[in-house]
Amino acid sequence: MSVVLDGAGVVITGAGRGIGAALARTFAADGARLVLADRDGAAVEAVAAELGAEPVAGDAASEDGVRALVARAGETLGEIDLYCANAGIAEHGGPEAPEEAWARSWEVNVMAHVRAARELVPHWLERGSGHLLVTASAAGLLTNLGSAPYSVTKHGAVAFAEWLVATYRHRGIGAQVVCPQGVRTALLDDAGAAGQALLGAEAIEPEDVAAAVMTGLRDGRFLILPHPEVGEYYARRATDTGRWLGGMNKLQQRIEDAVGGPTS
Repeated sequence: MSVVLDGAGVVITGAGRGIGAALARTFAADGARLVLADRDGAAVEAVAAELGAEPVAGDAASEDGVRALVARAGETLGEIDLYCANAGIAEHGGPEAPEEAWARSWEVNVMAHVRAARELVPHWLERGSGHLLVTASAAGLLTNLGSAPYSVTKHGAVAFAEWLVATYRHRGIGAQVVCPQGVRTALLDDAGAAGQALLGAEAIEPEDVAAAVMTGLRDGRFLILPHPEVGEYYARRATDTGRWLGGMNKLQQRIEDAVGGPTS
């Protein structure tokens, strides 16, 4: 199920910087009409001004915030053809991470997508078309050492997109997930020494992610993998899980040696 961007009405969350801003610039060059959302009002307004898009400053995860964003986008665009649920957060730690960190991760990394679909799917079903693009991270297919909340909720984001396709594809609704590893964004900057040791060497630019997304939207593949090797890792995880987990634990030990102690 391919997506044509020329003339399409597109919403992008987390569009003030990083992957979201790169998507916005790439989609605008292909003729999309854009509504851009971000909690950082100044950042999203700057990107929107550059592209002639409509900025929306505020929360794009809560029930009220998502409802307001979809309503504003509908007024601006007429039809929302593609909704890019790109905003995400990465909280550090494992089970000891505070309840608030787990709750924030769940709200932003999973429920934001669910709430967007809740607002959009009924109308998409009526007209027979609509598309959700989820920025899920390779952590949603594998795991992210050092951040259990991120890993768990990104798995949830992938699972929700899978459910949408399995349930609604024959009725014209599509969904895809973008699963990069390291990307040179603020999220990677905030990952600390362990994150840099794990992802820094192979990190790519946000524009590289946007280019992979464009290819994925055209060919309709469900998994959009800016780092192609993630597909190989995902296959190993599925076919020999014990061996894959053993390898991940060895990687954890190497990271601990590199940074001088446990990462969680």
